[in-house]
Amino acid sequence: MNILLTGASRGIGAAALAALEASGHRVAGHSTRGGSGLIDADLADPAAPRRLWEQAVHALGGRIDVLVNNAGVYEAVGDDASDDEWHAAWSRTMTVNLQASSDLSRLAVQHFRTIGGGRIVNVASRAGYRGDSPQHWHYAASKAAMIAVTKTVARGYAAENILAFAVCPGFTVTEMTEGYLATRGGEKILAEIPLGRVASAAEIGEIIRWLASGAPASATGTIVDANGASYVR
Repeated sequence: MNILLTGASRGIGAAALAALEASGHRVAGHSTRGGSGLIDADLADPAAPRRLWEQAVHALGGRIDVLVNNAGVYEAVGDDASDDEWHAAWSRTMTVNLQASSDLSRLAVQHFRTIGGGRIVNVASRAGYRGDSPQHWHYAASKAAMIAVTKTVARGYAAENILAFAVCPGFTVTEMTEGYLATRGGEKILAEIPLGRVASAAEIGEIIRWLASGAPASATGTIVDANGASYVR
């Protein structure tokens, strides 16, 4: 299958890219800065999703079967920030995490209608269900909305063989989190995970691979939790 994967340069995205390619899929990967064969696009730019989609379609020979929305930002803003800082943080997070993924999903739906169907896999977060820290209201809100978009696409387009899934990781080992786990916050994080460890990026990548290519059609609308039972619903 031909797959567009956003945020493919590191962490969960890089693990998903490896898993998908190892399974024989052709992947157009994206990152903000490009490089290493990735398509560059800054998803904070409202015009970027369409440019990225068009470049990916071209790179993949005119057909995309699966869209994986993995790119996102996790940037803190305090409740005591100035109004301008608060609004800027909310705007950027919603633009990158929600608007860009929704724009790409809309383009995917339009494209899938011309080829007989396709799949959308959204990488949301445990925070979309249980919330996040007091510095991340906007992040939790963006991921909760991403879950709602996933369910809406699943309900709205299943009859056209357009399927939608999401994965909601909890704390995951990536290049960005290894230091935190090893020093300041590791013991506290592990204490609330019944499994006794955080997820690996490879585990989340494997879930993405399965949702993109192996999950049965009747599972459309499914949200897969991957948090070591730190939040169950």
